[in-house]
Amino acid sequence: MKIYKILLLAALALPLSVFSQEQVNDTIVKEKPERPAFESSFLFDNPTNVLFSKNTLEIQMSHRFGELNDDKNDLAGFYGSANIRIGLTYAIHDRLTVGFGTTKNKNYQDFNWKAALLRQTRSDKIPVSVSYYGNFAIDARSKNQGLFIETSDRYSFFNQLIIARRFNPKLSLQVAPSVSHYNTVATTMRNDMVAIAFGGRYKISSQTSVIADYSQPLTKMKLDNPYPGISLGFEFGTSAHTFQLFATNYWGILPQDNYMFNKKATGLEGTFGFGKQKKSGQYLIGFNITRNYNF
Repeated sequence: MKIYKILLLAALALPLSVFSQEQVNDTIVKEKPERPAFESSFLFDNPTNVLFSKNTLEIQMSHRFGELNDDKNDLAGFYGSANIRIGLTYAIHDRLTVGFGTTKNKNYQDFNWKAALLRQTRSDKIPVSVSYYGNFAIDARSKNQGLFIETSDRYSFFNQLIIARRFNPKLSLQVAPSVSHYNTVATTMRNDMVAIAFGGRYKISSQTSVIADYSQPLTKMKLDNPYPGISLGFEFGTSAHTFQLFATNYWGILPQDNYMFNKKATGLEGTFGFGKQKKSGQYLIGFNITRNYNF
């Protein structure tokens, strides 16, 4: 009889044990995510893994001045030809944003989206954050220029996987492989460009960081390969906005435009095997400003 009582008590206790274990498992699953690796949703011209909370609207303004050229009296490019992009993104979910932007160069009109696939956790159970960024851009220049026969000739696409890690409160790094596609290009080019970007941020004070990015095109064109991109600057951030001031050899702002068409050398050609001859760099000053509004 005692054996039956013991079995009965064990049967009654089993659900409690399972329930308790589920509570523990739930606690493990619901670990706190690590704080964002970066302040802004963009690092120069490459997107970061940053996504904002639901119903956040981000306003973006990007500006590139003319080249730093001693032969021209244009105040370090400030009087030269400039490139500008104005855009906005809206967080329809904590893990998904959609946006639109318009760029002066080639009259690009871009529709973009970003999704968080994995988020780094504070316990390091998930050691990195992984996000996907994509856009669809339309070259809206006039038909009178004779550039396009079909409407689809104006279309370009960009897809990028962003792998980022916040190593500590000061240092964050990311690596971002990408594929750019243009429906129509010159006969000396290819329609697709595979590239990879390496970026990082190091905080030197509570609101100031040093930021850097290197982007390397990998696909070889039939003639005149695009140059890689190097950017270095400072970022100043608050809870609602960021300001990036930097020097770069990218005059374009849309990433696929830079990867496919950059004709500005870095000055490192020949040093690390990028080319046979060393060429002078062609740099310019740029800045990005973002402002967030929570609804």
